[in-house]
Amino acid sequence: MIRTNVIAVAILAAVPAMTQDMPPAQQIQQLRQNIAAQLEQIEKIKASLKAQQEQLERATTGVAARPLAMPETPRNPCEADTEGPTPAYLRIGSTCVVPVGFMDLTAVWRDKNAGSSIGSNFGSIPFGNTTNAKNSEFRFSPQNSRIGFRVDGDWKGAHFIGYNEFDFLGTGGATNYTVTNGAFVPRLRLFWVDVRKGDLEFLAGQSWSMLTPNRKGISALPGDLFFSQVIDVNYMAGLTWTRQPGMRVLYHPSNKLTLGLSFENPDQYIGGSAGGSGITLPKDLTALNSSQLDNAPNIGTANTVLAVPTVHPDIIAKVAYDPSSRLHLELAGLERTFKIWNPNSAPALGAGKYSTIAGGGVQLGFNAEVVKNFRLISTNYWSDGGGRYLFGQAPDVIVRSDGSLSAVHAGGTVDGFEATVKNWLLYAYVGGIYINRDTALDANGTGKIGYGYGGAPSSQNRAIQEFTVGFNQTIWKNPRYGAINAMGQYEYLTRSPWAVAMGSPSNAHDNTIYFNLRYALPGNMPSF
Repeated sequence: MIRTNVIAVAILAAVPAMTQDMPPAQQIQQLRQNIAAQLEQIEKIKASLKAQQEQLERATTGVAARPLAMPETPRNPCEADTEGPTPAYLRIGSTCVVPVGFMDLTAVWRDKNAGSSIGSNFGSIPFGNTTNAKNSEFRFSPQNSRIGFRVDGDWKGAHFIGYNEFDFLGTGGATNYTVTNGAFVPRLRLFWVDVRKGDLEFLAGQSWSMLTPNRKGISALPGDLFFSQVIDVNYMAGLTWTRQPGMRVLYHPSNKLTLGLSFENPDQYIGGSAGGSGITLPKDLTALNSSQLDNAPNIGTANTVLAVPTVHPDIIAKVAYDPSSRLHLELAGLERTFKIWNPNSAPALGAGKYSTIAGGGVQLGFNAEVVKNFRLISTNYWSDGGGRYLFGQAPDVIVRSDGSLSAVHAGGTVDGFEATVKNWLLYAYVGGIYINRDTALDANGTGKIGYGYGGAPSSQNRAIQEFTVGFNQTIWKNPRYGAINAMGQYEYLTRSPWAVAMGSPSNAHDNTIYFNLRYALPGNMPSF
């Protein structure tokens, strides 16, 4: 009622009296101009009243008034200012899709011909008296390049993230990659979805194992994980990690504390992957290879990755505490179960019996900024049947002659620092793996079996150690267009087996130098 009266009064007050001596046509023209002017004033009055009404509503609901020209902070990055630091994205409805990844050209030189492409096979460094140790190797490769996308959005009070990432380190059947064709095979690294509402969070898909050390909370985003800053695509000796399918539930009782429980893909592993050491099976139980136990070289050829039986998922529990952005503490535990059936027909060899044992491990680490731009990092792991989480460098179990299982003790550590000086990132780490011996006698005492016995193959390592130092220089960057980086790394590796043949070296070592040029896509999503 008040609004209507104000408008009416404004119209009457603004209309001037018509001059009686004007010709009719001129009076009509004057009237039209007056009406147009009054309509414009009416719109201004309506806008002013609407603004006053909004301010009144905010005052009555307890919401502090703010200047009407101040824009609201977007909850979804898709609503961010297109001229600001938000990276390029494709908007689909209320979600946004951001490209992630980078294009790499990696150069690697080793003083020994390890034959391991651009990634180090820590457990198979050539001994100095072998042919491979007499030659060096140099390679260029684009295989570490990655491409993927990240999807962000909100739905009914829950925020979701979908994450996908490929590289080109897959294994192909062709043999002409170097001769005539560099058609490297894409490989799925990550493909997961995460949903968080309030204090609860759920993730499912292929992600970094929750046993992988974090830099922040228990986040699955690569930038929140610690897998070192090295160029080596197999990272560090002693690091606990794998990428595998599973699901996890996280609880955030506060902004500083996160509790997690993860169920991940299991594997009954006896060595042989990525240069790792394999066990020696009883002569009457060699059929367990690839049928009930994963001896990696046979998996994926005559059989498939999922051919080996398993009892239940690997269960990982983790607690992360972040009292500030300068300190991260974490403690994780692992539980596993192994089970095989003895196919022998002789009762003396345990015919027709099952063997079931439990295994597990514990991981403890921290990431601390002790002074500005200088961080100390330490992650430590010890297991009883958890060797495959050390990049497959240690077997999980051995098999005795009666078909019973025994869990192998193995542990690892990575310790070092990371420092930022202007546009330079400098780092140095030391890493190590220790694998305990676990031996037995074959049937009727005819020979030794297991891992680390006298006379064992020189591939059955006792210790693997690494020292590495490197840099990452940002040549140019823009949050909307990406970045260009130059990277370098020096790596010294050594391994010591449990058994050494007479006249053979007691250990093997090599030196590796990496150089890498990278263009990174603008895939870092702003906080919201």
